[in-house]
Amino acid sequence: MEQLNVQRRDGLYGFEFLDYDNRRREEGTEPVHYEIKQLWQRSHEIVNLAARGFKNTDIAKILNISPVTVSNTLNGKLGQFKLSEIRRSRDEEAKAVAEKIRVLTDKALNVYHEIFDNDSGNITIKDKKSAADTVVLELSGLRAPTKIQSHSMSVQVSREDLEEFKKRGIAAARESGMIIDLEPENGDTEGTPV
Repeated sequence: MEQLNVQRRDGLYGFEFLDYDNRRREEGTEPVHYEIKQLWQRSHEIVNLAARGFKNTDIAKILNISPVTVSNTLNGKLGQFKLSEIRRSRDEEAKAVAEKIRVLTDKALNVYHEIFDNDSGNITIKDKKSAADTVVLELSGLRAPTKIQSHSMSVQVSREDLEEFKKRGIAAARESGMIIDLEPENGDTEGTPV
């Protein structure tokens, strides 16, 4: 077998590696270098968007790449591994939150049982009903909608009316002590509101 005349160089950590193979490029052109960091970053973006639930075509549109690139990234070993790792950590977080909710719900239900089973007479039927409403509605997520009442009005005011409103507002602010009149330094007799 014929031995190729390819030079070898020592790498940063003492590993020997081959020099660039110049046989497959045209004379006078630079060798092709891939920006590994950019490719790695793009793979992470694809995997993270997939983990958030985006479809392959949507990911391709967002990142302005081809859907085939998205599919290749997600179906490759590294993509599958990273996606399963993200999903596993997300599932563990959800389990931890669900356990905290279960513990707090048990504590709250114990308090409500104490209220309901109280025979001392300190707690009225109205208090028991209020506690029951809280348990059933608030903790179960079935809370009754809150009624919000709002009013709006539109008024057209003349310049004279607006000036009168300002005067009345300043007078009311002076009476309440929000505005203090100071004597100006140049000798004017009128007070300057502060």
